[in-house]
Amino acid sequence: MASTVLVTGGAGYIGSHTVLQLLLGGYKAVVVDNLDNSSQISLKRVQELAGDHGSNLVFHKIDLRDKPALEKLFASEKFDSVIHFAGLKAVGESVQKPLLYYDNNLIGTITLLEVMVAHGCKNLVFSSSATVYGWPKVVPCTEESPISAMNPYGRTKLFIEEICRDIYQSDKSWKIILLRYFNPVGAHSSGYIGEDPRGIPNNLMPFVQQVAVGRRPALTVFGTDYGTKDGTGVRDYIHVVDLADGHIAALKKLSDPSVGCEVYNLGTGKGTSVLEMVSSFEKVSGKKIPLEMADRRPGDAEIVYASTEKAERELNWKAKYGIDEMCRDQWNWASKNPYGYEPPAALEK
Repeated sequence: MASTVLVTGGAGYIGSHTVLQLLLGGYKAVVVDNLDNSSQISLKRVQELAGDHGSNLVFHKIDLRDKPALEKLFASEKFDSVIHFAGLKAVGESVQKPLLYYDNNLIGTITLLEVMVAHGCKNLVFSSSATVYGWPKVVPCTEESPISAMNPYGRTKLFIEEICRDIYQSDKSWKIILLRYFNPVGAHSSGYIGEDPRGIPNNLMPFVQQVAVGRRPALTVFGTDYGTKDGTGVRDYIHVVDLADGHIAALKKLSDPSVGCEVYNLGTGKGTSVLEMVSSFEKVSGKKIPLEMADRRPGDAEIVYASTEKAERELNWKAKYGIDEMCRDQWNWASKNPYGYEPPAALEK
């Protein structure tokens, strides 16, 4: 019998790539997503990419805060484990609308955990974030580095981690893995699924891709006076397919009797500056990316990258792709889908 995994937020960027890897790995994936910041088209494409395994994907449009809908789902299907991606993730928006973030991310997660307990499903992989390291004084960040958050989005990730630790302390039959991801970029090599943010992108690469396809005139680089090799911020970029594979490794780890509530960084262990990333993208795409230099953004850290030794050792997982492959796959997706999954009506005629 294939293991059945509930994937919350599975229509999103990281979710859809992970669902594909789950299907290819022989799992049955049941996706719940409220489609607030994602498109169901991603899952139709995942089904196609999965070939014969595509029939093992089921989708329900559910908001995690809708407890009766979640109860009904858990009553109708037995889940072996849950991968929890669902949540709002724009730092700037979280500063403007903190209550929206606390309501969506915290209440959604608490409701999910309550329903899991009620139905005896206590295996969880949670999508946390390197944002919980705040402004690290020492890099690379290890899983033991001090944690703090600089904005409401980061705090929701921090609070959910703490909730998970508390639940485990209260009931040792839980098995929980918290994955702190660094900066996911790239797309599936087919160019058929990728990142499609609504509105103005918050992250570097979707912004770069929108400039490359002519949707935006220039890339704004925030902060050119950091103490880094070229003055721009340094981050640990990780290919989304490597990240998806990290979730499969975490799921397998849940069957290890020694697992309680564990934390793993998922990154490459290397820092890359904004300008290095842009230069790599220009090289693989043949497109010039016009730049506009701007002041630092409040809340942005200077240098953040991961120590990945723990994941390599305990999950038997290591990132395979470098920034040239990330940029190549990002451009392949962008050039085939310049307007993402749902092009403006005017372009469809």
